[in-house]
Amino acid sequence: MKTNRRHFLKVAGVTALGLAAGAGTAAASYLPHYDHVTPNHDHLVAGRWGMAIDTRKFHSKEDFLPLVQACHKDHNVPTIPGKQEVKWLWTDSFHHSFPTEPNEFLSEDIHHRSFLLMCNHCKNPPCVRVCPTQATYKRADGIVIMDMHRCIGCRFCMAGCPYGSRSFNFQDPRPFIAEQNKEYPTRMKGVVEKCNFCAERLAEGKLPACVEASEGKLIFGDLENPESEIRQALAENYTIRRKPDLGTDPSVFYII
Repeated sequence: MKTNRRHFLKVAGVTALGLAAGAGTAAASYLPHYDHVTPNHDHLVAGRWGMAIDTRKFHSKEDFLPLVQACHKDHNVPTIPGKQEVKWLWTDSFHHSFPTEPNEFLSEDIHHRSFLLMCNHCKNPPCVRVCPTQATYKRADGIVIMDMHRCIGCRFCMAGCPYGSRSFNFQDPRPFIAEQNKEYPTRMKGVVEKCNFCAERLAEGKLPACVEASEGKLIFGDLENPESEIRQALAENYTIRRKPDLGTDPSVFYII
């Protein structure tokens, strides 16, 4: 009886995996490969890209809107209502953003602020370790990116990410794109997507869309260069990161 049960579970598991892989691959095979953009002579490079968000410069929810709109419009992120929402850039409360409080004596004002959230492009990304097809991987410059062709829709990366930074396309997202950016590919049902630190813009010598729209509220640069603007900002200001106790070493910092 035990042998039969073990055999049944083994066969059922392999069958389920095969079906999931087949369905995901079918969906992903139609997706253009957008990661390997050929850099031009003005492309931006870094040892490890990072971002510092100056939370002191955000005074209302309206201050976040241009940044979110710029990101989502540039990358054809659909506006799907309800629980099937797809997001690359979004906001949340302090207590949801920082459940493990980095400093118990922070100003009370900070506890009532909203915070801009995105993929943290961790130095030690757990999402990369759990992906069975290497659809998500970390580039040499620290950017954690998605290869849509390899995504089989298993959502292991979503389970592995402790920041909720990934979204799954439960349905075709294209009907929910208000104004399509022809320069960036759309996605299809059955794949995961997330912020990519605007890798395609860096290859063209441009800063991320949210940084350009922030009017100085976001600082983007090379964390390995002591002379970079972001390193100077981190040296001169007190910053916190999300869930630092997990050992993921996020590349997104919050100036408070």
